Amino acid sequence: MTTPRARLAVLASGSGSNLQAIRDDLVARGPAASAELALVVSDRVAAGALERARSWSVPAVHLPKERNESLDALLQQHAITHIALAGYLRLIPLDVVRRFHGRMLNVHPALLPAFGGPGMYGARVHAAVLAAGARVSGPTVHFVSEHYDEGAIVAQWPVPVRSNDSADSLGARVLAAEHRLYPWSLHLLTSGAITLGPDGRVHGVPDFDFDRELP
Repeated sequence: MTTPRARLAVLASGSGSNLQAIRDDLVARGPAASAELALVVSDRVAAGALERARSWSVPAVHLPKERNESLDALLQQHAITHIALAGYLRLIPLDVVRRFHGRMLNVHPALLPAFGGPGMYGARVHAAVLAAGARVSGPTVHFVSEHYDEGAIVAQWPVPVRSNDSADSLGARVLAAEHRLYPWSLHLLTSGAITLGPDGRVHGVPDFDFDRELP
């Protein structure tokens, strides 16, 4: 008996480059994909993420901040089973966080628990990394909890900080790592290879070699 694919919603506020990476990964996996892209939501009416979704004939919904509390009803309308946050700048309503406990991931552009929390997103994160003199940065994929950037960590990818880096140059290399790490992590979740245990820890995370392409 074939296991039904997870129905994935991606929430994004920007151009949707991580959305593109997720969709590319699903297409590349073909029949072996454990999820289907079922919905894209953005708080910005002109977000590139919505344009990408429409070009793929994927339901794309602009949800303005005034209607943020209706997110749960929208997810139920589309029978969503899993959520990926990809640069979504709105606070996820508590009812959604609780209903999707263990089924919602976020990617953060630094090595948590450093450089996380409210207001830490985008170029602000990379500027803070450089100001602190950190020598390594990189993306973190983690489960979403009731507190900003404090959910259980699924995976991280180290990105060296160069002596001549700007926030833009560092951010570009971290983003490239996100595009590899995030789709892989989502596949682990939607395929059941990892779970969030009652102890608050991630169970089943396989090892991978940073010197090789992710599977």
